[in-house]
Amino acid sequence: MLPLPAKRTDMAKIVIYSTLMCPYCHAAKQLLKQKGADFEEIDVTFNSGKRAEMREKAGGRNSVPQIFIDDTHVGGCDDLHDLDRAGKLDPMLQGAA
Repeated sequence: MLPLPAKRTDMAKIVIYSTLMCPYCHAAKQLLKQKGADFEEIDVTFNSGKRAEMREKAGGRNSVPQIFIDDTHVGGCDDLHDLDRAGKLDPMLQGAA
């Protein structure tokens, strides 16, 4: 396994809404960790208020994870990986998107 890069202080603000046993949430968080990105995780497993907040911010989407980078809704795990494959994730994480 490769070592994780050092944490950066110039990165975008990342918020991920997740649940405890969600493999897609784990995969999304793992990708962000590999990028050295700090993120705020909001667990909506047993918190209907936070889930409602997530749904409102995510345009009605109720699935997890829901990921936001600098208040821009990125989508879920597949969307995050698609951005990475397209070479668009790193600029977003650096706040340059």
